[in-house]
Amino acid sequence: MTAMPIGQTISYWAEKNANAPAITHEGRTVTRAEFDARTNRLARAYEVLGVVEGDLVTIGLPNGIEFYEAAFAVWKLGATPQPVSAKLPHVEREAIIEVANSKLVIGAEPGTHGDVTCVAAGFEPDSALSDAPLPAKIAKHWKAPTSGGSTGRPKIIVAAEPGVFDPEEAPLRMEVDKAQLVPGPLYHNAPFSFSCRALICGNHIIIMTRFDAEETLRLLEEHRVDWVMMVPTMMQRIWRLPEEVRTKYDLSALRMVLHLAAPCPAWLKEEWINWLGGERIHELYAGTEAQSVTWITGTEWMEHKGSVGRPMAGGQMKILDENRNELPPGEVGEVFMRPDKGQGTTYHYLGAEPKAIEGGWESLGDMGSMDEDGFLYLADRQTDMILSGGANIYPAETEAAIDAFPGVRSSAVIGLPDDDMGNLVHGIIDAPDGIDVDALTAHLAETLSRYKIPRTFEFVDAPVRDDAGKVRRSQLRAERIAKKQ
Repeated sequence: MTAMPIGQTISYWAEKNANAPAITHEGRTVTRAEFDARTNRLARAYEVLGVVEGDLVTIGLPNGIEFYEAAFAVWKLGATPQPVSAKLPHVEREAIIEVANSKLVIGAEPGTHGDVTCVAAGFEPDSALSDAPLPAKIAKHWKAPTSGGSTGRPKIIVAAEPGVFDPEEAPLRMEVDKAQLVPGPLYHNAPFSFSCRALICGNHIIIMTRFDAEETLRLLEEHRVDWVMMVPTMMQRIWRLPEEVRTKYDLSALRMVLHLAAPCPAWLKEEWINWLGGERIHELYAGTEAQSVTWITGTEWMEHKGSVGRPMAGGQMKILDENRNELPPGEVGEVFMRPDKGQGTTYHYLGAEPKAIEGGWESLGDMGSMDEDGFLYLADRQTDMILSGGANIYPAETEAAIDAFPGVRSSAVIGLPDDDMGNLVHGIIDAPDGIDVDALTAHLAETLSRYKIPRTFEFVDAPVRDDAGKVRRSQLRAERIAKKQ
């Protein structure tokens, strides 16, 4: 099979089986033929609104079939989807639209962004427009998500890869013509990219409005799902279900669970490996920029506990100290990456410049080390590291220990200013049913050095991580400092 424009891949699969399901959301399913015809008409409607080949189109829709319809209609015009959260504050969305120079905003009321054309959620194309196939067009850049961890001025990450793929060549150990569950938010790069690639390869996509632990298991069973991507927060919520609930669902069709986006506590990963088997649990580490990507199976992980894997073909990584000297195995430094084809061959930024050094090596700000076998171990982001009394404390390590305590749903660890120590470790804990602080402290003392244990705790009744597993520690810190002033 040869590569074809993304917009033609749905037609390719519809010709094979027009009535096969393309996407299911909350009990509603559209077939391949319906999805293809709908996106043809929608593309023509966007064309009437001024979208042409090469444009960026901002999509701010909630998880659902409409999101995929918008993205594929954009691709059919040779334009590039630029996904954002449907709940993004107006000011933030305005800033992104300005940086992207968006031709169209989907999911915003007309007139809300000045002269930029907007269509609200639920937009219906004129029924007089044809739903016949359109001339083949190729998006120069197949996606342009925003950075999930950016602060301040928005940063858009424009993929260098054009919108051309082989529908019979599935990436990331997916298979063609299977089923994929999508529990994560589509405005984040991984759920968007991976599920769209799965659609391109003829997979039936089951998209959840939002993650729910037991509903995830039910959908995995009902649709005989083959491949699913999760973040550790989701894995922990599933694991916290009563055992009789977690084990009553038939997951025999589930060939692969891929997790990424945030550090996975070692205890949690090991529980999942013991539950489903090492060859079904996989982990990927990379930025949206994709300069280099690591991969590790559960079986490999058991031999290299705590690792996120070795760099895959196509990219390189090395660990450097603050003077940009390469560090030996086992020593923590800053992780630098470079694609084999050279800097800038996987992406470019709008609204930012890469953190690069001589030789085209780039950093995303992550800290880590490599072992003798070339397996990468992440410590934490430089910006999140807490310096307390001269000691470096990596929040992810303390959070993993807190999350292992019964009753904890999620946690975030930050440093709050202190005249004596520089920073004091503060734990923000989401424990809706309450927990015994003394018991928690005793638990932490068994797994952490004393200086890594939070001096103060704060209990909240809402998750501190979002559905994509992201936690904005710098924002949590700034909010608490502001309250004290």
